[in-house]
Amino acid sequence: MKPRYRELVNVARLEAKMDAFKMDAVVARAGINLCYLSGFAYPGTLARHVDLTDSPRPIFVIWPRQGEPRMVLNAIAEGLSRRDSWIEKFDVYQAYIDNPAEQLARTLADMGLANARVGFEKNYISAADWETIARNSPRMTMLDSAAMMDDVRMVKTEGEIDLLQQGADILDGAFMKCLPLVRPGIRERDLHGIIVNDCLAGGCEFVHGILNSSRNTIAYAGESDFAFAAGDAIRTDYVAYYKGYPGHQSRCAVVGKATEAQKAEYRIIRDLYRASCDYLRPGRTAGEVCAYVTEIFGKAGLPYKPIIAGHGVGAWWHQQEPIIARGNPRVLEEGMVIAMEPHVNHWHIQDILVIRKDGAEVISTMMSTDELLECGA
Repeated sequence: MKPRYRELVNVARLEAKMDAFKMDAVVARAGINLCYLSGFAYPGTLARHVDLTDSPRPIFVIWPRQGEPRMVLNAIAEGLSRRDSWIEKFDVYQAYIDNPAEQLARTLADMGLANARVGFEKNYISAADWETIARNSPRMTMLDSAAMMDDVRMVKTEGEIDLLQQGADILDGAFMKCLPLVRPGIRERDLHGIIVNDCLAGGCEFVHGILNSSRNTIAYAGESDFAFAAGDAIRTDYVAYYKGYPGHQSRCAVVGKATEAQKAEYRIIRDLYRASCDYLRPGRTAGEVCAYVTEIFGKAGLPYKPIIAGHGVGAWWHQQEPIIARGNPRVLEEGMVIAMEPHVNHWHIQDILVIRKDGAEVISTMMSTDELLECGA
């Protein structure tokens, strides 16, 4: 295996967790673990096949506790995988002809794992595939490795942090270039399109997010024909994946000149937001952080209603543990990366922070959030 895998995989943590659960191997099928253990992200159509549990063209990574990992995949995905992955052993099945789960069982046997304890993502492997693997590997002990892999991925390597920062820089660059172009009459979908295009041109594989006018209160309805007017606040919440790792920020702006009231509201939210970020410390629980957010917003006369105040970020999918949610007992650790986003309505600021020994370090620093951005003023 190419040695660069140690740059992105927290090998010591993975091996310690496998030993603790007495697992001889883990099988990755979900995109979050597939990307993490293979070292690259599939684009476009190949990505959808990774996301869909009933795909007829699934891809599997087998990561043994001892020995070389192997990929089970179809020929359409083979070329890119051989080029970009640090894995060097591939078993190729014929898409739409062979049963992929049966091929996986054959590969596991070939690797000497027919009698082993093997972890699978029980929240992602379909019931049909689970039954096929079990039927073809009757002496194998099949375990659920989903929570264990979540725990492994939570503490990032410095290589992962570097990729997250590069994704953040691409996204902030798009905000800085595209938001000032807004004028009255531009539609939400127009602005969304140029932001996405700029991120893709900057090197991202895929981009998603939300963008809406403060007068359009249905935030997750998709960017529409709703047109911005002078004085509208612009809410953003975007994710831009670079080599599988997401830049994930939210920036606030106003179409034209902001009123003094808008500036004052923004500064209140900004200061509460930054106090919330400062509360991230190793040893505190995610629930304690959320409780602190609720407390300080409440004292400012702003009852905190969102279901979360932030979340972990990692390979392939932006929202992972630890979730900064009410009552979550997950203990924060040095090396975790959190996207903090306590917000009120359209005043939505979000950055990516690394939990260090003495506090949180912001790594999405390209675009300043000190003041509200005025577009075309």
